[in-house]
Amino acid sequence: MYILTLRTDNPEAEIGLYKDTAQISYQTWQAHRQLAETLHLRIQEVLNAQSLSLKDLRGLVVYQGPGSFTGLRIGITVANALADSLTIPICGQLGEDWREAGAARIIAGASDKIVLPEYGALPNITAPKK
Repeated sequence: MYILTLRTDNPEAEIGLYKDTAQISYQTWQAHRQLAETLHLRIQEVLNAQSLSLKDLRGLVVYQGPGSFTGLRIGITVANALADSLTIPICGQLGEDWREAGAARIIAGASDKIVLPEYGALPNITAPKK
C-alpha cells in the first residue's frame, strides 16, 4: 500500500512516500512563494522515482498545522483534491510523529474524508482601506 505524505506549513515543504509503514522516499525543498507552482511537480518526481503513478496511491497523509495560513491552505487543498479525485482515504495529522501516525491510521482503514487546516490562531486579515 503506497501512501503519500505532504507538509506545507513553512517555506521548506516536505513530501514523503511510504510503502505500508516504511518510508521509501522523502524530499524537502525551499518552496516559499512558489509552493503552488512546484507542489504538483514534486509529487510527480517522487512517484516517478519509484516508477509509480498517482493511481498507485492508496492513501494520503497531510500535516494539518499549525503553520502558515497560505502554505497550509495550498497543501491541504491539493491533498483533499487528490484524495477525492483518486477516491482514496486522507488523514490530517498534528504533532511531531504526524507521518507515522497518519500512515498507521490509513492502514487501519481510517479516513477524515476532508481535512481542514489548524492554523493555531485566527488569520490576520487586513481591513479594507475604504
